[in-house]
Amino acid sequence: MNGNHFMSKLLDGVDVEWKPLGDVVTVKTGGAVNKQKISDNPGPYAVINSGREPLGFINDWNTENDPIGITSRGAGVGSITWQEGRYFRGNLNYAVTIKPEEKVQVRYLYHLLLQMQSEIQALCTFDGIPALNAGNLKELKIPIPYPENPDRSLQIQAEIVRILDAFTKLTAELTAELSARKKQYNYYRDKLLSFEDGEVEWKRLGAEDIGKFIRGGGLQKKDFTETGVGCIHYGQIYTHYGTYANTTKTCVSEAFAQKAKKAHSGDLVIATTSENDDDVCKAVAWLGSEDIAVSSDACIYRHNLNPKYVSYFFQTEHFQKQKRPFITGTKVRRVNADNLAKILIPVPRMQEQERIVSILDKFDALTNSIADGLPREIKLRQKQYEYYRDMLLSFPKVEEGDT
Repeated sequence: MNGNHFMSKLLDGVDVEWKPLGDVVTVKTGGAVNKQKISDNPGPYAVINSGREPLGFINDWNTENDPIGITSRGAGVGSITWQEGRYFRGNLNYAVTIKPEEKVQVRYLYHLLLQMQSEIQALCTFDGIPALNAGNLKELKIPIPYPENPDRSLQIQAEIVRILDAFTKLTAELTAELSARKKQYNYYRDKLLSFEDGEVEWKRLGAEDIGKFIRGGGLQKKDFTETGVGCIHYGQIYTHYGTYANTTKTCVSEAFAQKAKKAHSGDLVIATTSENDDDVCKAVAWLGSEDIAVSSDACIYRHNLNPKYVSYFFQTEHFQKQKRPFITGTKVRRVNADNLAKILIPVPRMQEQERIVSILDKFDALTNSIADGLPREIKLRQKQYEYYRDMLLSFPKVEEGDT
C-alpha cells in the first residue's frame, strides 16, 4: 500500500530518545472551580476540568495558548484534553506545558499522549476517587525523534502531525455534519408531529381507546443471564437503545421471566427514572417477536397506535413540554405512570402515522445507525486515525541497560 510505504520511508532508521515527560514539560494544576462558581459568573470562556468537554462557560480565564491537559481526578482520570485560545483550567486538570528550550511540537505531543493513553491509565489509582499523581505522570517516557538534530526532529514531528491532523479534521467535519443533520432531523420530527388545531384529535395516552401503562417488575442487573428470555433494564434505554429495537442486549432465565412483567411486540418500554430531566421518559418501541422482561423504574405502554409513531412522539418538544411539570425528585428524577397517562398525543389515521414513520425512519438511520449512517462513517475514520497514529508513533523502545 502506497501510504504504508511512505510511512515506512518517513520513519526508516529514525534515531529516537525516550525522555521522561517531566524533562520535556511542566505539569501544574489549574484553579479551583465548581458548577456554582460557573453559574454565578457566566461568560465566554470554556471551563476545562474533569471531562473532555467543557464543564461550562465563565467570565474569567487563567490559561492562554496552552492547549494540552490531562484529567487528574474523577471518572475521566487520565483523559487527554485539547482547548485552544483562552479558557479556565480547573483544579482537576493538569496543564502539560512544553518547556521553552525543548524542540517539541505541541500537536505532536498531543497525538503522542493520545497514543499512550493506556500507559497513562496504568499510572492512575482507582482506590476511592480515581486519581493521577503528577510525580508518576512526569516519569512517563516519551519518544523524541533525532534528539541531536532539532531541525530534523521538528521536520519529522511536523510531517507526523500533518498526516494525523488530516484524519482529525475529516472526523471533525463528519461530526459537524452529523450535528447539523440531527438538528434537521429534530426540526422535521417536531414539524411532522405538530398538527394544526382541528386537524387531528389529541387524546390522553391513557385514554381507554388509546392505551394503558403497566409498571415494570423487580428485574435487576444481577438477574442477567447469558441466554434465555430477552429483557430491558431501564438504564439501558438511555445508554444502548434508540427509537426502536427487535433484539435485546441482555437476557434473564426462563424461570425468572415467568414471574416478570413483560412487554409484547409493539409495546413501548419507558424509563421513568433518571439522573436528569432529558433522559427521564426516554422510550424504545419493542418490535421483536417474543415477549421480554422489563425492570422496575420502567413502565410498559400497551396501545393501539403505530409503535414507532409513539416512540418518535416521545422525542418531540411537544411531549417534553407536557412531561416537565410531572417530574419529581431532586437527585433522582421521576415521572410516574399515572401522570404519563395524562399527556396528550395527536392521533391521525393509521395510514398517516405510517407515512410519518417512513419519513422519520430515513432520518433516524442517517443520524443514529452504526450500520449505514454518519456514525458508522465517523467510527471508521476514527479507527483509520488510530491505525496511522499507532503506526507513526510506535517507536522502538530501548531496553533498560542498553546503550
